[in-house]
Amino acid sequence: MGAPSIIGELFAGVLLGPSLLGWISPNEVIKLLSEIGIILLLFEVGLETDLGRLAKAGSKATVVAFIGFIAPFLLGFAASHYLFGLDVLISLFIGGTLTATSIGITVRVLSDLGQHKSNEAQIVLGAAVIDDLLGVFLLAVLYEFATSGTVSLEYTGKIILYVGGFVILAPVLAKLASPLLKHFHKQSQTPGLIPTVLVSMVLIFAVLAHFVGAPYILGGFVAGIALSRRFFLPFAAALKTDPEFVQHTHEQMKPIIQLFTPIFFVMVGLSLDLTEVDWGSGFVWTFSLSMLALAILGKLIGPWFVKEPNHVRIVIGMSMVPRGEVGLVFAELGATAGILKTEVYAGLVLVIAYTTLASPFWIKQYYKRFSDRVPDN
Repeated sequence: MGAPSIIGELFAGVLLGPSLLGWISPNEVIKLLSEIGIILLLFEVGLETDLGRLAKAGSKATVVAFIGFIAPFLLGFAASHYLFGLDVLISLFIGGTLTATSIGITVRVLSDLGQHKSNEAQIVLGAAVIDDLLGVFLLAVLYEFATSGTVSLEYTGKIILYVGGFVILAPVLAKLASPLLKHFHKQSQTPGLIPTVLVSMVLIFAVLAHFVGAPYILGGFVAGIALSRRFFLPFAAALKTDPEFVQHTHEQMKPIIQLFTPIFFVMVGLSLDLTEVDWGSGFVWTFSLSMLALAILGKLIGPWFVKEPNHVRIVIGMSMVPRGEVGLVFAELGATAGILKTEVYAGLVLVIAYTTLASPFWIKQYYKRFSDRVPDN
């Protein structure tokens, strides 16, 4: 039908899940497979990431990330608390949910369009990674506040140190391991050695990321960066990666990545239970439409503070809009903790559903219409 393939995967989840046919419910098996899928997708992104370009976009990505994090949080909190009269803690969770950016959905859409190596994609990727980290910190703080009624600076500082240490050390460890992988690949006669070892290594890094309080997808991303042809240790230049070996590694991993990644997007669709929405409630419609407008506006603001052509700013803003699994994590944590009541939760699910399902269409149509103005960098 000319739509990005991610739309079919998301719709499959909505169709088969509790929203429509109810044949499949989100369970631990599907959740585990979907987590492997998003970790491997981010590994592939890291493998193809040009760190030089990412570093060049670093300041812009940081600006887009921080404004795209703070603006939706403040707008969501203010509207929830002062306009809809909700409690402070509820409003904080709502604002936190609106800060999310689904890096998996954004990366997949740009990859499908062949724009994943473009300048705007590097800015979006950097901003989305920073967004994820900021979201982890905020989620940790809000969860502690919800359970204990206080916020410990010691606990918050420990999370920041753990995550920062992982981001610095993980690529170094992965880079040191890559010569061993290359050595045993030459010595072994076992078919499939590279993907077997790499999948194991990537999942170990994901577990380590989760252990230190970082998003598990960060483990896959830094493992991919470390093995990419563009990553060089400043104190071990002799460990430069062979570009042909990196390409061979990528080709060996692609079938596994393409097997697991769609399961993640199906899982996102399965998690959107639209039957929970009371469609006759005026509050649900007013609340969800208001939050939707703020969710979109909050992400579109950031790119206008960086020096880029207007059409590139629009692409960056649109690419930051999907909430997907990250928004669902916030919303579901608030619901399971008894903070978000049914109508508020339903309104947030509608916002997440719309930004997740509609954003790929926006981005594809924009590139199709303005392809001559948005170059493939």
